[in-house]
Amino acid sequence: MRKNISGGSPYEPIIGFSRAVRVGHTVHLAGTGPVGADNEDAAGQTRRIFAIAEKALAEAGASFNDVVRTRLYLTHAEDWEAIGRVHGEFFGQTRPAATMVVVAKLLNPAWRIEIEMEAVIPEDTVPGPSVP
Repeated sequence: MRKNISGGSPYEPIIGFSRAVRVGHTVHLAGTGPVGADNEDAAGQTRRIFAIAEKALAEAGASFNDVVRTRLYLTHAEDWEAIGRVHGEFFGQTRPAATMVVVAKLLNPAWRIEIEMEAVIPEDTVPGPSVP
């Protein structure tokens, strides 16, 4: 069963995307930028992304503890440590597989970071059919 999770962007129906998609036990979080934090530094923008991601994951029935993969896209290589430290605040214990890539630009030129996540929800936390 598929569940599309909206982030409320007016561009979702135009572009044809969802903030997250849950299929079975897996949740795919789309590339998420720091909407509303354009004037923050790299760490502040990263924290904003985590706030957006937390809401979408929760709506999908997941949490940061379920995240198994992250992809971080940076526009400034020198931001890697500040961004990495924020990533570590959320994932220091779970330690998902992570990739950090430097790119030339993101959709919004003020954004220094965009993050994708994938989560796998343990089977014992997924409601199954009722047994009479």
